[in-house]
Amino acid sequence: MKADYITEGFRGNVLIFRDGRVLCEYSGGFADLANEIPNTTETRFATASAGKAFVAVGILQLIEAGRLHFDDTIGGLLDIDLHDIDPDITVRQLLCHTSGIPDYFDESVMEEYEELWVDFPNYRIRNNSDLLPLFIEKPMMYPRGEKFQYNNSGYVMLALIIEKVTGTAFDEYLQKNIFDVCKMDSTGYFELDRLPSRCANSYIFCPQTGDYRTNIFSVDAKGTGAGGAFVTVGDILRFWRALSENRLLSEKMTRIMLSKQSGNGENTEEGWYGYGVWLIDDPGKREHAYFQGCDPGVSFISEYNPNNGMISIAVSNYCDNVWEIMRNIRKRFY
Repeated sequence: MKADYITEGFRGNVLIFRDGRVLCEYSGGFADLANEIPNTTETRFATASAGKAFVAVGILQLIEAGRLHFDDTIGGLLDIDLHDIDPDITVRQLLCHTSGIPDYFDESVMEEYEELWVDFPNYRIRNNSDLLPLFIEKPMMYPRGEKFQYNNSGYVMLALIIEKVTGTAFDEYLQKNIFDVCKMDSTGYFELDRLPSRCANSYIFCPQTGDYRTNIFSVDAKGTGAGGAFVTVGDILRFWRALSENRLLSEKMTRIMLSKQSGNGENTEEGWYGYGVWLIDDPGKREHAYFQGCDPGVSFISEYNPNNGMISIAVSNYCDNVWEIMRNIRKRFY
């Protein structure tokens, strides 16, 4: 029987874990709508911006290894013509969205991610550098360090920094240093026109025709530092467990990542940001940390509550409301 905190008709997967056991494991809807192949616990879902958490861990690993520093600048790290972008933007400012770098998808201005591909074919986006033409010649949004404003370009630059420092494609670095360590055997950055097995199609409803189309012309052909990893809910559980057990970072650096670095607290859910994760206040206790993503046909959220050890994951390949489910989970279990 479906738990009442999972909304009626939800298409996707939900997993809740606490005290060494699974409290909820739900799958609904179709991974392949035309062929009526259902979503299962082993289905790999696109996750949009959720991948920023992986990039943040990768950067923090390099900092702990002494190969990079919080105060290193993009001008000193990258061999790129920055045009009017401030070369003194730091790694720290990129991590916590205070850089002011022009955002190729400014969510305060653009409503639909699909708008990006009207004049610039999405099938050309297969590397981080492929996104540079969308923002590199634009002016700064505000002086670096002035304020917090969520920014996709910042994490593209962080992925480019990983590639520059390590001499390895960012997704290969993440595979070896995060996914393999966590035994996230189903996670990866896959190209939409050559997806491996068990990947769900992501579907967009078309009001004009009353049916669904896939998002293959609506998002990057392959994920970048801004997002785009495919995951299973089990792999996300493994990620949180490895992170919370300090298997990816030292205890000190994990604490730093999962503590307030920017934001103003005005919004109870999106008022604070750590490194790669959003934070929710829990008065007198540690903040709850979560990461999320939303693209055409994609919605994802996963939360870790360090005060009770609960890990919750909700993902949909129809862009169903995962945020409502997470709020219901908080009310039920917290």
